[in-house]
Amino acid sequence: MKVDAIDKKLLEELVEDGRASYVELSEKVGISRVAVKDRIKNLKDKGIIEKFTVVINSEKFGKTVSAFFEVDVEPYRFQEVAQNLADHPNVASIYQMTGPSTLHMHVLVEDFMKLENFINSELYSVQGITRVESSVILKRFKSRTGYKL
Repeated sequence: MKVDAIDKKLLEELVEDGRASYVELSEKVGISRVAVKDRIKNLKDKGIIEKFTVVINSEKFGKTVSAFFEVDVEPYRFQEVAQNLADHPNVASIYQMTGPSTLHMHVLVEDFMKLENFINSELYSVQGITRVESSVILKRFKSRTGYKL
């Protein structure tokens, strides 16, 4: 779907501050408050804006360890395992990847002991997982919320 320059600017402003009022947005984008409201509704109706949410700083919230996992799964258990892991409170995101039934998972925990417990007690106990590879994040430079149009 195409967006024009005004919609793009509006989206950029919303990425920067999703709580900005229609009045504030209209001043920054150069159109009326009513036009801003209509355009945001249109962007939502088209599915370009999926939802408005809050971005929580996981470290300040107490989740100081962030790790990515590549998890290979038996193909006939793929949906079951993916849903099981997606429902876990420490799993921030999970994606199906190309390759032999592979999941890419981002996990946030309080400390390394909790990460070890997650791996040994929660992850390795899931039937259908055939391989797990993990990487701990040392420093974040950019995340999805940092996406610029």
